[in-house]
Amino acid sequence: MNGTGKGLAKGLAVTLKTMTRRSTTRQYPDVAPDLPPRSRGVIALFEENCTVCMLCARECPDWCIYIDSHKEEVVVPGAARARQRNVLDRFAIDFSLCMYCGICIEACPFDALYWTPEFEYAEYDIRDLLHEKDRLREWMWTVPAPPAHDPNGEPAKEQVAASKEPAATGKPAAGKAAAGGVAPAAAGGPAAGAGRDAVAAGEEPATGTPEPPG
Repeated sequence: MNGTGKGLAKGLAVTLKTMTRRSTTRQYPDVAPDLPPRSRGVIALFEENCTVCMLCARECPDWCIYIDSHKEEVVVPGAARARQRNVLDRFAIDFSLCMYCGICIEACPFDALYWTPEFEYAEYDIRDLLHEKDRLREWMWTVPAPPAHDPNGEPAKEQVAASKEPAATGKPAAGKAAAGGVAPAAAGGPAAGAGRDAVAAGEEPATGTPEPPG
């Protein structure tokens, strides 16, 4: 009896101590929870970035991603033959099988899949957890903005690649051409197309290095 009474007294002491504390219970769903910014709720699809490369479906350990597509010919002016591109017909994820590992998001090379903080997608029927691309796209607009880059951290690899100088061969780097497809002017020389404009106006095209104004 002594041991039982002592244990009962300890239990009541814990109960009385807890009763004096302030309650931290969230009245969900009336009060929305404060989720961490990188919480894994559901996977969203940005359809415009998907190239139907099938990497996400192949890397998925649960085989819960279903993709259907077809090929279309794209006629390119001046090309010897028409090109082909993949067109996405179906992109579905069965969240009754998904284990939220995030491998599909990491494997996607074109940033077509994102984590969203949405978690209210429960269904009464397990078959309704198979969501098609239209529903996945609706969740895309709930994706939070990425956090700001740490100024003391290493720059992103995209910034490093963009800041590299052109190669020593003298060829301009990719993406460095002037707007409208006009090549930039050579150092110390006239701008590209200036000679053609002068000929069209009936003047002598400028050649060599222009003299500085007097």
